[in-house]
Amino acid sequence: MGYYIRVELGVNIYVEDINPNGDKTIVFLHGWPGSHELFEYQFDVLPERGYRCIGIDQRGFGKSDKPWTGYDYNRLSDDVRVVVEVLKLQNFTLAGHSTGGAIAIRYMARHNGYGVSKLALFAAAAPSLIKRPNFPYGLERETVLNIINGTYNDRPKMLRDFGETFFFQYISEPFSDWFLQLGLQAAGWSTAAIANTWLNEQLFYDLGAISVPTLIIHGIHDKVVPFELGEVQNQAIKNSELLPFQYSGHGAFYDERDKFNEKLMNFIEG
Repeated sequence: MGYYIRVELGVNIYVEDINPNGDKTIVFLHGWPGSHELFEYQFDVLPERGYRCIGIDQRGFGKSDKPWTGYDYNRLSDDVRVVVEVLKLQNFTLAGHSTGGAIAIRYMARHNGYGVSKLALFAAAAPSLIKRPNFPYGLERETVLNIINGTYNDRPKMLRDFGETFFFQYISEPFSDWFLQLGLQAAGWSTAAIANTWLNEQLFYDLGAISVPTLIIHGIHDKVVPFELGEVQNQAIKNSELLPFQYSGHGAFYDERDKFNEKLMNFIEG
């Protein structure tokens, strides 16, 4: 079941709500440049096990409105807060992949984890996606600048190149085409705006504000968010567990989907 929720005047966010009567709720925040559809292979399985799965398309992506502004982590986490309040969610697991993981972390700090009982981070882009003078991990700043430049000059090629680094396991050509189409659903300006956000945002303080049990799943072959960032998150979050996925890149939710689903359910049930 899908519907729209107004998060501010003129901005409506698309929400996919699967198995609304499920007794355990997971709110999924997708990574750049996709949509809630990235979690297809979770939504196919988890509702059968009694879970209510809520996928939010962030502003500018998927089926959501695509305003010109609002692509910093504060506003994006505020959008999540509105959805949580409108749906009256309580005692749910907040699950974020890549940029969605960064938004989840900001939500925990900015909104004091409102309604969240557990946190799951999948290759989260935190505490900084790029290397900084005091932080030797992450991507080179030039890599992100190239993504922004590619967005403005040949977005389909940029997205195709990005997709080729995303997964570690073999993906078919039709799957690659599907992944490309998810990225093309976004607006060009929002695609570039999020990449600019990576240059500016830092989440060092936010990690220390997290107190709920936290699962960190990170592929050791991740070329987008290097595995070292998962190790940093595990060190900084008090009650966390890092699960390295030995045969995954950036998309463990597909690379090792059966194991991924099992570990996520075990964490929620535990």
